[in-house]
Amino acid sequence: MTASPPPTPPFRDPRLPFAKRVDDLLSRLTRDEKVSFLHQFAPAVERLGVAAFRTGQEALHGVAWMGPATVFPQAVGLGATWNPELVRRVGEAVSREVRAMRARDERVGLNVWSPTVNLLRHPLWGRNEEGYSEDPLLTSAIATAYTRGLRGDHPVYWRTAPVLKHWLAHNNETGRDVTSSSVRPRVLHEYDLRAFRATVEAGAVAGVMPAYNLVNGRPNHVSPHLREHLRTWTDQELLVCSDAGAPSNLVDSEHYFDTHEEATAAALVAGVDSFTDHGTDGSPIAARVRGALERGLLSEADVDTAVRRQLSVRFRLGEFDPDDDPHAHSGAFDTPEHRELAREAAEQAVVLLRNDGVLPLAPDTRLAVVGLLADECKLDWYSGTLIHRSTPLEGLYERFGAERVRFAEGVDRVRLRTSAGTFLHVPPAPEAPDPARGAQGALDPALLAGRTDLPPLTTDAVGTEFALVDWGDGVLTLRAPDGRYLSVAEDGYVRASADQPGGWVVQETFRLERRGEHGTGHLLRHLGTGRPVSVAADGVKVAARTPETAETPESAETPDTAGTAGTAGTAGTAETAEVFEVVVAEHGTDAVRRAAADADVVLVVAGNDPHIRGRETEDRTTLRLPAHQERLLEAARAANPRTVLVLVSAYPYAFAPGRLAAALWTAHGGQAAGTALARVLAGDVAPAGRLPQTWYADDADLPDLLDYDVIGGRQTYRYFEGTPLFPFGHGLSYVPFGYADLVTAVADGALHVFFTLTNAGDTTADEVAQLYARAVEPSVPRPRRELLAHRRVTLAPGETRRLEFAVPLRAFAFWDVARGDWRLEPGRYDVLVGASSEDVRLRATVTLDGEPAAPRPVLRRGLSAADFDEHGGAALVDRTKAAGDAVTPASGGTAELLYRACDFGTGVRTVRLELAGGAGTVELSAGGARATVESPGTPGPYDYTTVEAPLPVAGGTHDLRVTLRGPMRLAHVGFSG
Repeated sequence: MTASPPPTPPFRDPRLPFAKRVDDLLSRLTRDEKVSFLHQFAPAVERLGVAAFRTGQEALHGVAWMGPATVFPQAVGLGATWNPELVRRVGEAVSREVRAMRARDERVGLNVWSPTVNLLRHPLWGRNEEGYSEDPLLTSAIATAYTRGLRGDHPVYWRTAPVLKHWLAHNNETGRDVTSSSVRPRVLHEYDLRAFRATVEAGAVAGVMPAYNLVNGRPNHVSPHLREHLRTWTDQELLVCSDAGAPSNLVDSEHYFDTHEEATAAALVAGVDSFTDHGTDGSPIAARVRGALERGLLSEADVDTAVRRQLSVRFRLGEFDPDDDPHAHSGAFDTPEHRELAREAAEQAVVLLRNDGVLPLAPDTRLAVVGLLADECKLDWYSGTLIHRSTPLEGLYERFGAERVRFAEGVDRVRLRTSAGTFLHVPPAPEAPDPARGAQGALDPALLAGRTDLPPLTTDAVGTEFALVDWGDGVLTLRAPDGRYLSVAEDGYVRASADQPGGWVVQETFRLERRGEHGTGHLLRHLGTGRPVSVAADGVKVAARTPETAETPESAETPDTAGTAGTAGTAGTAETAEVFEVVVAEHGTDAVRRAAADADVVLVVAGNDPHIRGRETEDRTTLRLPAHQERLLEAARAANPRTVLVLVSAYPYAFAPGRLAAALWTAHGGQAAGTALARVLAGDVAPAGRLPQTWYADDADLPDLLDYDVIGGRQTYRYFEGTPLFPFGHGLSYVPFGYADLVTAVADGALHVFFTLTNAGDTTADEVAQLYARAVEPSVPRPRRELLAHRRVTLAPGETRRLEFAVPLRAFAFWDVARGDWRLEPGRYDVLVGASSEDVRLRATVTLDGEPAAPRPVLRRGLSAADFDEHGGAALVDRTKAAGDAVTPASGGTAELLYRACDFGTGVRTVRLELAGGAGTVELSAGGARATVESPGTPGPYDYTTVEAPLPVAGGTHDLRVTLRGPMRLAHVGFSG
């Protein structure tokens, strides 16, 4: 007799529901095995045949970090398409490349950390390129489309498992792991939560990643909103993955907890399921969890809950059903379809900002193409390695013919003379492979080292002429004639070795620092190490760190990846900083003038390098173009009035459009950027991109970077009362479109809007029809415009199409702090249809039924201090480390709070205040009654005490005003008769 094969364990049985299979597998794991699963790199369990698993594969606009892949436009460029269906196809292509790349490289993960749904509230945010829009509706529409493409359309199995970044209210890189975003309830519900909520409710999201920052004084990695909001939006198990190093930040930089055991336990209980910390080494996290279990800070049930969520995702990805997984062989890589889609996406992302008729370009136009971005195809931190590459110059050569295009980059060409009279020299490089940075792929590209196989710079009597670019604030790059950038590797030597600036700590940027008030000598400081360059017998290197030469390295924070970047070594101990004289062979403006003078049209291609002055870890300081590029633009315009500005950038700029014949903007458009731009300029494609965020005219229009109160601060197009440079939704076309026949009707819980759209031109083109609304007489501050719907439509010449939008009436509601819920206010609403938030073509007014306002029942439940209607100088902080909000004066000064329409019944005599923190005074007034209460101060910020004082308020409804003076925290106000 032969032995019967062992029975198939239930977790291997595809006929069973996933929940039963997860429970079965969970029951077979030991406690230590379950604990090990809590780290980003979960080890294999060989006795059960369970493979290793890692969370986190970056895929923001293509598969990132793992080598060559199709590179699509940056996320903000995808947002500029206003085309969810296109973005869904991009997501599908990316997910197929993930599967194809994983088939040959198991390092490629299926749990993708994309998209980023942080709202582009502030245009100086360094990571502006990663988001879709300043508007929550547009952001959620694009994000939902991308996640649907990433997920795939099979009802059971997912092609990839998308994780949304970064929860919550995260728009600053400056002090990003220690700053707190003060988010009042209305802003929380009406703005910051909305993009996440709609995307999660759509059903194609596997989880979220908390952000580094704090919200209302509490780190996002222990946010109660994960439990109170996120997990209530779907019946699916959501996997919450920490950002890299953030679990340790809870103790190390934020000092929110005293021990890592406490911090890890709090994060796990709050809802973090996978801990990204200490690179691939899971032992520190496992030790912390075991310590928390031993101290009673966690139960094994808490661990089980987190592991169950991870396993749920793994089952959905088909890991345990290889024979049934429909996506197992669905990979596709660098296909003709993907290349065409990359071009189509880049074309649809181009926004025509201004045009006096110079565009589209005639076929016989003689072009001058100038500018620092003209012959560049820039990548960002979350890009893959280019397989194909098209720069604006290459695209224009191909479209118009090289004989009709004259090029001037506009760099300053310089030599650097030493104090000994010699010049920096790039020695000949031996024949060696010249791979692009990251071409082999890396789980953590922050750890990629610079090249040391090339000889360091030396000096000689003639020297090498370098292309110098000032990217703003004196941040320079220096490029050798062979195209390589000067860079510093870990051994400290300076080499011409980098194909582009890049890396977590950029090693290709420098600053010239004048020595002496009137001298011509400069130190050449390497910004990646903070050290000046020195000349030694064995080559050019950065000087040893001394009190005289040391400076804080730039961009030295923790990345979204495991691990940290190395910085260059000291390269010896006896070097002194060299003093250089900059000898200019040619100013870039001179080359631009020569090229521009005889051209029919000048194209100035300007913008940013995504790794310099505005990126993860570094916010911008101004909306203005760098001075170097402003000089090039002015030189071109002075030489030729038919000058067109082409901005290729990750964020908005401020400039003077009236002095230009035309202006366009596109985000860094990926591998097909140049071809796409040339086709738009030539009129092969009519531009139809639309701005996904407001372009402000001046830095003075911007709020403080850390002011997250979009309502009180009048931020974004929804509240901004000034005149923008270009409004949200703006974008011109070569084709005129007509809007007509607006009809509105309220039925079945929705507002139905109908109108016709006509292509009045002679070519096929796209138009983006936009629907906005505004409350005519709101009782509280409401948006002056609010996007309700949009549609990108392709129309043939003369074609008319009738469009219909059905907008749920709940879209007109606002968060009523008096009741702690949404409320549709009855009254009149303007319905606005047009081509942008300011270009309104049709309008109507509708009257909606709703719920009238009710006074606050303060006798029955008092007032949560955070539920104010208006404030001045207040900041929200954590009431306890686990939950709740309190109010404190910002910077310990004075805060004024207004609570409207408080119902005091038949009257009250006493007010009760729940206070903690420092000593101070509280002044209250309502219905003519006034009181001043002394806050005695408490031992700690969470040690609340109740203080009572007389406040004889007559019966009826009155506004309550509260003034806080001093560093106390007010959590609650109660009353008694």
